[in-house]
Amino acid sequence: MSLKESKSKPASGESPKTEVVEKTEGEAHEEGKKGPAEVESLEERLRAAEARAVENYDRLLRVTAEFENYKKRMEREMNDYRKFANESLMKDILPMVDNLERALEIPYGNNENPFHDMRDGVQMTLTGLLNSLERFGVVPIESLDKPFDPNFHQAVTQEESEKHPENTVSQELQKGYMMRDRLLRPAMVVVSKKPDSITP
Repeated sequence: MSLKESKSKPASGESPKTEVVEKTEGEAHEEGKKGPAEVESLEERLRAAEARAVENYDRLLRVTAEFENYKKRMEREMNDYRKFANESLMKDILPMVDNLERALEIPYGNNENPFHDMRDGVQMTLTGLLNSLERFGVVPIESLDKPFDPNFHQAVTQEESEKHPENTVSQELQKGYMMRDRLLRPAMVVVSKKPDSITP
């Protein structure tokens, strides 16, 4: 605790005396206030803390956005899985459809009457099978007389044709199928060309 000098009034006939008294606690506290350097240090710490808070907030926003993107991606993948879970099964069924269609294309000539009931049975089976496929989103691609599209058609060969414009599907050897918005199987087709454009 610091000290200070104090003069007291002398009694009559006495010389003035100087006595030492203690400073009060309040005065000592005032002298012990923080200096400019310490105040500046506190301000720097405050600015650093604010910068960390901004950085942490930005990190939180990024993590939140990434999580939302992850949720959306998982939802899309689950929807695709539900939509196309039966894709391999549908591919296995399509050859049966092909065989039924070929059976209906067989010319019976004069013997058609004895096979009439059998043809009707095959037709009913084919129709029911196609209806079942359609319920799963499987539909045939319309290819015949359409412009050739490599996204949906697989060209087996070319043929000269005066009846079709160039680069048109003139024959459909095997139907193609879509499963919802995805190609399940391309159509196997013959593509037309003008007679003079066929290379020898």
